[in-house]
Amino acid sequence: MVTQRPQRSPKLDKKQVVETALRLLNETGLDGLTLRAIAKELNVQAPALYWHFKNKQELLDEMATEMYRRMVEDAAATPGGWRERLLAANRGLRAALLSYRDGAKVFSGSRFTGTLHAVEMERTLRLFTESGFTLTEAVRATSTTYVYTIGFVTEEQGVQPLPGERREGYDLDERARRMADFPLAAAAGAEIFGDYERNFEEGLHLVVAGIEARYGIG
Repeated sequence: MVTQRPQRSPKLDKKQVVETALRLLNETGLDGLTLRAIAKELNVQAPALYWHFKNKQELLDEMATEMYRRMVEDAAATPGGWRERLLAANRGLRAALLSYRDGAKVFSGSRFTGTLHAVEMERTLRLFTESGFTLTEAVRATSTTYVYTIGFVTEEQGVQPLPGERREGYDLDERARRMADFPLAAAAGAEIFGDYERNFEEGLHLVVAGIEARYGIG
């Protein structure tokens, strides 16, 4: 038995699929983002999407790449040295991820397509190595701050899927009452689930200070 490949839709291209997927992401979240749902939004049959993406992970890779492309286009030039570059890059990354429901989950584990990301990576690694880091140290420093930001935003979006939206079960007063027998743990709730902007900044500065202390580069 010969299996026929789906016919290519003349009005459908990869960019259109990705833009539709990113828009639906904010409505459905990552779990609800299916090829069938995207096809329905585009008014085509689901098999038509397989001309562009073999599976959902390929689509996620392209979505992450498009998110990165938009982030870079919106980013302002960063003056200063390696610390300023790390702070600005990770603040920008967090802001970009927060623009999409489950944005951090889309980024995590995805593989960028093309080489656009290599442009900024090359600039950053050159700045670090010219500042006294070895290449290994530069990779470790930039990777660690990146992983910190991805992890932080993943947890943040678990509580606040989109800015101004808070999941049920994360009321701080109710949590404090429920944990009244554990006063320190109860009080910690405001620190953990409260001001995410402040918490992110504090954590990011801790990471940067740790990099400086570890490698002795001021």
